[in-house]
Amino acid sequence: MATLNRNITYTNRDFNTFRNALIDYSKTYFPNTYNDFSTDSTGMLFIEMASYVGDVLSFYLDNQIQETFIQYARQESNLFDLAYMLGYKPKVTTAATVDISLYQQLPSKIDSSGAVVPDFDYCLKIPNNFQITSNANSSVKFIIEDVCDFSVSSSQDPTDISIYSLSGTTPDRFLLKKTRKAISGTIKSTLFEFTTPTKYSTVNINDSQIINVVDCFDSQGNEWNEVLNLAQDTVFTTKINANYTDPNAIQDDAPNLLNLKQVQRRFTTRFISKTQLQLGFGAGTVSDNDENLVPNPDNVGTGLAFSKDKLTTAYSPLNFMFTDTYGIAPSNTTLIVRYLVGGGLSSNVLSGTLTNFDSSNIVFVNPNISSTALANIIFSSVATNNILAADGGQSGDSIETIRQNALGNFQNQLRTVTQQDYLIRALSMPANMGTIAKAFIQPTKVAEYGIGELPTILDMYVLSYDSSKKLRTASSTLKQNLKTYLSEYRMINDSIKIKDAYIINITCNFDIIVLPNYNNNEVILNCISEIQSYFNIDNWNINQPILLKSINILLDQVIGVQTVTNVEIKNIAGKSLGYSEYSYDVKAATNQGVVYPSVDPMVFELKYPQSDIVGRVVPL
Repeated sequence: MATLNRNITYTNRDFNTFRNALIDYSKTYFPNTYNDFSTDSTGMLFIEMASYVGDVLSFYLDNQIQETFIQYARQESNLFDLAYMLGYKPKVTTAATVDISLYQQLPSKIDSSGAVVPDFDYCLKIPNNFQITSNANSSVKFIIEDVCDFSVSSSQDPTDISIYSLSGTTPDRFLLKKTRKAISGTIKSTLFEFTTPTKYSTVNINDSQIINVVDCFDSQGNEWNEVLNLAQDTVFTTKINANYTDPNAIQDDAPNLLNLKQVQRRFTTRFISKTQLQLGFGAGTVSDNDENLVPNPDNVGTGLAFSKDKLTTAYSPLNFMFTDTYGIAPSNTTLIVRYLVGGGLSSNVLSGTLTNFDSSNIVFVNPNISSTALANIIFSSVATNNILAADGGQSGDSIETIRQNALGNFQNQLRTVTQQDYLIRALSMPANMGTIAKAFIQPTKVAEYGIGELPTILDMYVLSYDSSKKLRTASSTLKQNLKTYLSEYRMINDSIKIKDAYIINITCNFDIIVLPNYNNNEVILNCISEIQSYFNIDNWNINQPILLKSINILLDQVIGVQTVTNVEIKNIAGKSLGYSEYSYDVKAATNQGVVYPSVDPMVFELKYPQSDIVGRVVPL
């Protein structure tokens, strides 16, 4: 059969172009066979049906190509899948957060020295997941995830004590105040039954405004841990630091100790729609122990299709470091999953509205209370309030937000690669492990390398806060927690040395000329207030210089100031005076209006802003 030479166009994409092309094709190649192209003819019926099919197929082809790329995808379920492929977990709701002030009264007592002090035998303990409801909208609920123990006070969890009432001139009641972070949401639970083990089994939680899974336990009491992916076999665990609560021990600044633990019972979570959260499990059984498998010559290379020459083989750690089960599959058990729901725009409540709560789970720290009547009064004195409005509640990720966040997450990943990655990771360590107040990182100086050390060592300088939010050197416990925390994220060839940064305490003296008709004392107080804000420790980082010009400009903008004649920074040191032991030659470090830090990482701290700022009004 002879090959027909036909002029066919491949650019037609919609109904009309398909229709017109088929009509032209018929007129060109079949002029004597068919020539009735009226709208009600039989031939036009078949031409339009073929055009319809072509239009539909083109639409689905275009849509499939579009939905392949996250930059152009529009279908919600497909966007969720593509986002997870790039390592981003979409949010279907965002919870509001707020600082909650918790109060209780304490009776007074006379101590051994004859002083009137609070009687801490009546301290209360508020449990974790304590729920507080808005008095303006009972459907808006907040929970406090951490335990609040009024008998414990530390730099990370201070207890404010004030006099509540007097009997004559003697205090008879004291008021204790603690602050906790609260998140909008309500804890719900659901059950999933499993019989025979199934590889990579999944179950779905169907609910609206799901925030996250709180915990998961099986009917035998075993905990199942949530991981980012099933290949992750370690999770962070904590235990109470005994030195933190022992009154006879030296007070440490980390309430918990951080450890890494290998887990077989693990699961992942992913949203498959805005109302469905899917839990995925592994493929092994309890006998498939992937926690204790040790690489040896017998199992290295297991599963390879050949064995003659392994010298040039690219090995995968999955071949011998772990089993290929990715955790165990639940079987012959019931999983109890608790999850958090809530958030949204309605959770952004006003200040002073979070005052209602259920007191049924509040208990006394000391179970042996001497006076029941007094205990009832103290118990009823518990109160809560939010000084600031709750914020951060949103309705979840939009399509464009999922797209942009997924693309950004794919570039960032979770690993720490650059120096800034290590810095941000250190500052993001959970607060109950101890808070890193200031951090600075730089490559180790060449002169400090030991024999045989590779040039991939980084020096991380850290500082923490004391109970008054003054800088102090980090404790050994805090450094150990930071070391454990970074070990899960650091590159394998990076070594981190955690060191103490130096604290240089300073004073600030200034002279100004005040405009006529302005009160000198008022102008000076306003100037001191501006400098206090400027030297607020939250605004200062390690190795940050002091710009005297910025202080001059700041003072010039104070109402009533005509001219700033002098600004002087001085060093003040001495432990006996309550300052850092390190002195610093500020004058020698000042050049062209800039006080430079030393070569060794340090931070300037104006420790006592009420007394370390001195201003004078000088004549014109």
